[in-house]
Amino acid sequence: MIKRRKTRTVKVGKVKIGSGHPVSVQSMAKTDTVNIRATAAQIRELEAAGCEIVRVAVKTPEAARAIKEIKKEISIPIVADIHFDPALAIESVVAGADKIRLNPGNMKDAGGINDVIAACRDRGLPIRIGANSGSLTEMARGKGSPAKAMVSALIKYIEPFRRKRFGDIVISLKASDVMTTVDAYRIMARECDYPFHVGVTATGLPEDGIVSSSIGIGALLLDGIGDTIRVSLTGDPIQEIPAARRILSSAGVRSFGHRVIACPTCGRCRVDLAEITAHLKKELESIQRSDERAQGSGCRGLLIAVMGCEVNGPGEAKSADMGVAFGKDKGAIFSHGRIIKTVKSKDAVRELVKMVVSEQ
Repeated sequence: MIKRRKTRTVKVGKVKIGSGHPVSVQSMAKTDTVNIRATAAQIRELEAAGCEIVRVAVKTPEAARAIKEIKKEISIPIVADIHFDPALAIESVVAGADKIRLNPGNMKDAGGINDVIAACRDRGLPIRIGANSGSLTEMARGKGSPAKAMVSALIKYIEPFRRKRFGDIVISLKASDVMTTVDAYRIMARECDYPFHVGVTATGLPEDGIVSSSIGIGALLLDGIGDTIRVSLTGDPIQEIPAARRILSSAGVRSFGHRVIACPTCGRCRVDLAEITAHLKKELESIQRSDERAQGSGCRGLLIAVMGCEVNGPGEAKSADMGVAFGKDKGAIFSHGRIIKTVKSKDAVRELVKMVVSEQ
């Protein structure tokens, strides 16, 4: 059982962020926020995929004002992503944003920051102080490690917030380098009790970005660090959500329904295990979609093993709640390492699905 780093709780709309609450999944709309219809449509897609908090780019006053109309079309909290101009943050607060994200690398006007703090305090809104390594000038000075430089710059930036006793803060320290990202979060974890938004930035296309994000986010989650996450990918943001959910599930931090494991197969396997596993996953996803309340609620899902032969059979998969080990034309159905029946290979998926349904 992972012991999570203890943090305060910050409320973003209806979602609570902090160690006393499930690690939430975030993404960012990639539409022009001024285009209300397109932005709302993309956010609804993200929500359907399992996104729990969404961020939008606010480049102009028109984009800030669009938040009011977008909120009418969606159900999840919306975060206004602000760079350079504090007035855009205040406009977003008025429009009904649920959280403001400031980048300390390009939001430095003390008076403007104080105005943002006052506006968020009046509305009871949190602020994410989201540092990216590339936008912090302190990183270019070569003093110490990049991670330490990023943390030092962020601690300095937070001081005005602390002096004004504004504590509804979420921290992020992202770099495109995985080790720098992990080191920065680990160092910052010793300096404060603010909840962390965890991710690796600028990871590239999905085939690269999912690997980098899995290593970086996963390492931190296993340390108990991280209260909300985003897998940042170049391309369709919908791809970010299943990747994030799989990271949380693999780390044992959250459960999003039933999980299927399968052996890699070898010359001993006499069935098309990849096809069987894909079929089983499709059937299980259908079951989960029929019970939206259970899906993503944090409840424990079943672990189901699909093994290609007796070597990788019930013994090796005894930690699974149930599974099947295939021989020639037959499959041994097992529960917690104990064989309970043998069925024809073509009936194995149907039998497992029946067992899953009976457990629900």
